[in-house]
Amino acid sequence: MSLLVVCLLITALLVIRVPIAFAFIGPSLLYLLTNDQSLGLPLRLVAQSTASFPLLAVPLFILMGALANHAGIADRLFDFALALLGRVRGSLGYVAVGVSVGFSWMSGSAVADAAALGKVQIPAMLRAGYTKPFALGLTGTSSLIAPVMPPSIPAVIYAGLASVSTGALFAASVGPAILMAIGLCVVVFLLVRRNPNVQKTEFSWVRVRETGRRVILPLFAPVIILGGILGGYFTPTEAAAVGALYIGLLGFATRSLHVRDLPKVISETVLTSGAIMLIVASANLLGYIFALEQVPQRVSEWVLGFTSNATVFMLLVLALSFVLGTALDAIAVLTLTVPILLPLSAAFDVDPIALGVLMILSQMIGLLTPPVGTVIFVLQSITGATMTEVFKGSLPFLAPLVLLCGGIIFWPDAILYLPQRLGL
Repeated sequence: MSLLVVCLLITALLVIRVPIAFAFIGPSLLYLLTNDQSLGLPLRLVAQSTASFPLLAVPLFILMGALANHAGIADRLFDFALALLGRVRGSLGYVAVGVSVGFSWMSGSAVADAAALGKVQIPAMLRAGYTKPFALGLTGTSSLIAPVMPPSIPAVIYAGLASVSTGALFAASVGPAILMAIGLCVVVFLLVRRNPNVQKTEFSWVRVRETGRRVILPLFAPVIILGGILGGYFTPTEAAAVGALYIGLLGFATRSLHVRDLPKVISETVLTSGAIMLIVASANLLGYIFALEQVPQRVSEWVLGFTSNATVFMLLVLALSFVLGTALDAIAVLTLTVPILLPLSAAFDVDPIALGVLMILSQMIGLLTPPVGTVIFVLQSITGATMTEVFKGSLPFLAPLVLLCGGIIFWPDAILYLPQRLGL
């Protein structure tokens, strides 16, 4: 069986909505069996790919996000932000972005962010006179801040694949995540001006104080996690464990989390972690076949023959990430492409941290683009909207994210300033 047949089989399986992991595993095993390849070595490599200490941070961060969700922290952040900004025109738009930033420090996942906040934000926006495309688009795009802002699950995966410092990648991601939020707020400002029907709420210091007291302790979680990692006190895995313990204890202390919630929290954590690890393992198996077929060498020869310019190389990476991100899960794309692109980035003298931030951000945009668009399906399940409604509503808000990708390509030193300043 040829590699072309493997790729065609994978494409066919994805078209009929077979889960990505199984779409990779089936054709890969068929290739190995029909080409008289031993299964022992590739299966051992697959097992080793998921048995690493850095990857242990992934289920721990997922656990922290699940605990934060069940403890109602997203609702507290929303209430506080609305109390603070309620009298501002377009307040719910800015609140949606601000709450996504706050919740991203505890979730690390766009899907978790969209699921937790969409149930609150979208109905509130519709009641306040915002259009449905606006509510869907802003909720979806603001959820993309979570996988970019540390602690980021894709960043943990990339750091493990590229053998770079997770702390350095986290530090480099802070600036782009903040710029994402600013860009979305600019679009909110421009769109709200065209809608005179949006409602405001009266400002009350009493309400600000009441809601503010409820978010003070949860907001210590990102201080502990990021401060511990960037200060060198914790590894990312240790920080994830401490963060999950802190959120859990806080939830029980404030009685927003109960023992009866634990089975569901653990179930969500196990299912999500298992899905991610299965994708990593299956993509590694396909990557082994790519190595047998010398795909990395062929891609390197083609790219080096096409250009010697680092900027053009980064533009090619951006285009590849956009295309693959529309059809594959971001974790799968990273697992498949990092082993190919990382040696090339060294040939072009591109910093692997800058490459990682660009790949993560560009692939997150794929979460809101058909046909896969995981965030689209989440918002559909919450609101009953069609895929077209969610995608069209997201288009104006995706513009600043694409511009940010361009900024990373042309000014990579800007995002490397913070990790260099911190000595990471």
